[in-house]
Amino acid sequence: MLELSILGFLIEGPLHGYELRRRVAQLSGYARPISDGSLYPAINRMLKAGWLSRHVEPGAGATQRYVLTLTEAGREELQRRLREPSDLDITDLARFLTVLAFLSLLPDVEDQHAVLRRRLVFLEQPASFFYDGDRPLRRREMTDPYRQAMFTIAGATSRAERAWLHEVLEEKELPAATDD
Repeated sequence: MLELSILGFLIEGPLHGYELRRRVAQLSGYARPISDGSLYPAINRMLKAGWLSRHVEPGAGATQRYVLTLTEAGREELQRRLREPSDLDITDLARFLTVLAFLSLLPDVEDQHAVLRRRLVFLEQPASFFYDGDRPLRRREMTDPYRQAMFTIAGATSRAERAWLHEVLEEKELPAATDD
């Protein structure tokens, strides 16, 4: 998801590494902190793949800074990752939220909706955190209050997300963004 975030933010325009790290951290840092030890190797892999280019610009004082720019190959890779997210990108909430953050970059609403439909199909499958053999346990079968809390929180989140997905997929266009 780090690479998707990098591609997504660089499509907005060139950025130096510090600013890119700040934006990625703001998007997902509370759940998965971004270290230099993960960001810069990812950038180097993407430079090697031809998805990014890097040039030097003067910084404050005598320091120079490297500025990253998305290449055409990087734009194509971003489009591919958004159009064809992996199964894990669909099933893992944190990863799906990263896809969702950039999904509007797909120009075709039908492509956007295809991704949303995949998420909805996943959410509408019965699931549980705990099993008795192969049988999923339900909230009411849990005696541990913290495990019950997991079911309560996950259920509320799933209901809200499914309601939003149904609303979006039943409309012809995405609803206007609000500051909620």
